Amino acid sequence: MDAYFAEQLIGPDPVLDAATAAADAAGLPRIAVAPTQGKLLHLLALTQGARRILEVGTLGGYSTIWLGRALPEDGTLLTLEIDPAHAEVARANLTHAGLEKIAEVRLGRAADTLAELVEQGTEPFDLVFIDADKPSNPEYFRRALQLTRPGSLIVVDNVVRGGRVADADSTDPAITGTRALHALIAAEPRVSATSVQTVGSKGYDGFTLARVQA
Repeated sequence: MDAYFAEQLIGPDPVLDAATAAADAAGLPRIAVAPTQGKLLHLLALTQGARRILEVGTLGGYSTIWLGRALPEDGTLLTLEIDPAHAEVARANLTHAGLEKIAEVRLGRAADTLAELVEQGTEPFDLVFIDADKPSNPEYFRRALQLTRPGSLIVVDNVVRGGRVADADSTDPAITGTRALHALIAAEPRVSATSVQTVGSKGYDGFTLARVQA
């Protein structure tokens, strides 16, 4: 089904194909979003009218390219990556995509970089995409709230995890981190949120989307 919808609604994309090939050649894990999911992120950013985007977790830059393409010429995208090898691949892929003037790959622990951005009083982001280590999701979301404004959109990937997120007895750090994220969102009056389950080439998973209200 993913292949069908990608063929019908997205079509061939040599730049994105090259980004995937470069990530594979460098031995990066094959955990980037699917093309249909990348297009969803692109459409969300366009719908937001986003001018400033923050991404937590770069990998090879595949989702970064989708998001960066939604920005105007004077837009900015900051993507955070902890692994130097991943960052190197992502920077090359972004340059090949013609986004090197819009997108910055910042190396380091995302939690540290996010704290620095808050301390610096960084201009709010219009959209935040969180797709990094799942145990840290609550921390990333708290920081995202500090780095956004009313009307901003926060998107968190991989929240269903094959349905295992419903298991309250799980000791898997990815599950407990994701459950803690949703408990945090549920208790947070500043956002309105929902989760969307997805089934496709990446298995059974989904996104949580939270709109900042105040």
